[in-house]
Parts: sequence; C-alpha cells; structure tokens
Amino acid sequence: MSLPVKPMSDSKHYGLTSQSGGEASLFVHSTESFGSVDGPGVRFIIFLKGCHMRCRYCHNPDTWRMAGETDTATSVTELLDQAERYRAYWGAEGGITVSGGEALLQIDGLIALFEEARRRGINTCLDTAAQPFTRREPFYSKFLRLMKSTDTVLLDLKHIDSEAHRQLTGHGNENILDCARCLSELGVPVWIRHVLVPGLTDDEEQLRRLRAFIDTLTNVQRVEVLPYHTLGVFKWKELGLRYTLDDVPVPTAEQVARAEQILQAKA
Repeated sequence: MSLPVKPMSDSKHYGLTSQSGGEASLFVHSTESFGSVDGPGVRFIIFLKGCHMRCRYCHNPDTWRMAGETDTATSVTELLDQAERYRAYWGAEGGITVSGGEALLQIDGLIALFEEARRRGINTCLDTAAQPFTRREPFYSKFLRLMKSTDTVLLDLKHIDSEAHRQLTGHGNENILDCARCLSELGVPVWIRHVLVPGLTDDEEQLRRLRAFIDTLTNVQRVEVLPYHTLGVFKWKELGLRYTLDDVPVPTAEQVARAEQILQAKA
C-alpha cells in the first residue's frame, strides 16, 4: 500500500488530481511494451500527459495537453500489473520508464508509482527534461522523496545557453541545470541526452560548454546524442500546429559523430 502523498497546491504541478478508489493514479497518454532505448535493458514505457515546454522539434506534441476533468486516470496498481505482464523479457537490467510529456508534472502520482514498483522489485527510470524542477517547497521535498525510489534518470539537456534554450523550448534552463546539480549531489545515476538539430543545437562551442558542465557532475553514466528526426511532423499538422523546422535537415552521420566526440569526451 502506497504511503499517502499530499497533492500539490501549486497549479504548475499536478499528480493525484484523480484517484481510482482512493488509490494513487496517473493521467497516461500511452504505453509501450518493449522499449529498448529508454534506459537499461528492455523496458515498459509509460508516457504521461502534460508538458509546459514547446520544443520546436517535439515529436510528441500530442502529449502537451494537461489532463482535464473529462480525462480518466489509471491507478498505480493497474499500471504496474500491466507492466509485469512483460517482466519475463526484462532480464537483469530492465523495468519501467516513465516519460511524457513531462513526467514531473505528475510528481505525486509518480512517487506512488515508483515506491510501489520498488516494493515489487521493479527497476525504475525517469525520463525528464526537468522543466518543473525547483528547490522551493512543496516540490523539492517531493522530488527528494521520488529520487529515493528512482534507479536511473534520463535527463534531456537541450541547450547549454539559457536564451537559446528559451528560443528552442519557450523556457530558460537555469532550473534544469540546477536539477542536474541536485541529482549529482544525491548521487542518482544519470544518462544525459542531447537532441542534435542542425543549426540549433550543433554549434561546437556550445557543445563544448555543455561538456564542461557535464564534467562538473559526478553521477553521469552515459551521454547520448539523439539525431533530430521528422517522424512526428505529421502530428503537428493533425493538431493544426505550425511546424517551424520544415527546412531543417536531419543531421549527417558525420555531424552526429562529431557531436559524440565532443560530448562523450572525458575531462
């Protein structure tokens, strides 16, 4: 039985907005049964609803919308029971990954999910861009509690320069970099991810600045370069949204290799 988590009063963060029979629940966009690139091993991936960022290259803009009164939440028990149907495929490293949208916007339900997963012996991974992060209460205490039952964090660092980050996502990055520092202080294993978009996130000087920042952290296990792709552009059109990167090509193999050479270098 999950310990009770007092819901956020701050409208910027939500989690236990809906409960199933008094049990903690989450607003789920979709799930994937056999994820192989979202954390260690084979993983059951839970994509949550809601995101405040508006990344210009987002391939899941259909996850942006915050859950409303007409949305149905899924209980923690139901989610984990569904995930455990695939447990035989996980091996020693696999488990569940919660992504989004932005998973931290549902931090109350996320705490309940990860704590119950820990009781079931399920490896937990959080995929986040950390936009909601703050050391202010009540979020910070909840974040510290969440990290106690989190095995790995996939942290998306979109740009090292805050103004460029704002132009790319609609938000600055000061609190996101502070989240990275906090995770380092806590010793939570982190995989850094950087989406490589030609002309926007591939400047070598900025990549070296990002690498220098990563070198200040003590908990980074892996740095991944994710090549920009256009597979989600049709979703923008279906949603009636203007896609501003129509003229941006996908990066070449040489561009990806160069970014990897910079970002994966050790100090």
